[in-house]
Amino acid sequence: MLDVCLLGCGGMMPLPYRWLTALMTRYNGSSLLIDCGEGTQIALKERGWSFKPIDAICFTHFHGDHISGLPGLLLTMGNAERTEPLTLIGPKGLERVVNSLRVIAPELPFPILFRELNGPEETISLNGYDIRAFRVNHNVVCYGYTLEIHRAGKFRLEQALALQIPRNFWNRLQKGETVTDPGTGEVYTPDMVMGAARKGIKLTYCTDTRPTASIAENARDSDLFICEGMYGEKEKEAKAREYKHMTFYEAARLARDANVKELWLTHYSPSLNHPEEYMDEVRKIFPRAVAGKDRKSVELAFEDTE
Repeated sequence: MLDVCLLGCGGMMPLPYRWLTALMTRYNGSSLLIDCGEGTQIALKERGWSFKPIDAICFTHFHGDHISGLPGLLLTMGNAERTEPLTLIGPKGLERVVNSLRVIAPELPFPILFRELNGPEETISLNGYDIRAFRVNHNVVCYGYTLEIHRAGKFRLEQALALQIPRNFWNRLQKGETVTDPGTGEVYTPDMVMGAARKGIKLTYCTDTRPTASIAENARDSDLFICEGMYGEKEKEAKAREYKHMTFYEAARLARDANVKELWLTHYSPSLNHPEEYMDEVRKIFPRAVAGKDRKSVELAFEDTE
């Protein structure tokens, strides 16, 4: 099960009723943050989630509304006597940008590990899931992220018994290991006892971009697609193109083309007070679209399949 919380859904500037962009996921005791705008700590407290299990923070890009909450969060982690390493992932220049922000958070009791992205796509395996970063189209280098939790096939007991595989090897085979019996030299591989891989969980998040083929490709068949909708007003499409953002309707077309299960819109313009007003038109394009709001949460569970 993957817990998901859209901590903040504002773009450009925080508002009294809307914090800046941040998303948090929790899986198997590990927490991941994507972006860290102003208000992230407050949104975490309001949601009742802890910052302590955060193992990694991914940054889409280095505009202030996506990273300005980081120094305060690092200080809070340090004041809580955290000693475990924190992994930061983001575009090239990440270490330089973060170290500049750390002028106001210079001493931390935990190490920071930097993972800078260079190519159009890169996959990082961390704490039981894969993070795939993919380049999008903003006026600075910017990445979207797909989180994927893979699910192995079922252990075929009857097959293990029929092949007379020693029971003490079963657990290792279920974990994907190839095992050699030291007594007989016999080699056992996972495919001998494991069924076909089952459907896992997939979440895709992107913001500050024009529609791109890379978004549709990486979001394909996602259980949840969280995508920026900077503007709900149709007359602002030219402005969206100029500043390399998206309208609600462009996000909905991406969701439709990628065949996702559900779309949450986020990263609203400060001038957009009531995004719900535009959702009837959006759902004509993609019926399973939702106007995201601060602290909107969901639990994504594995499908029960035989």
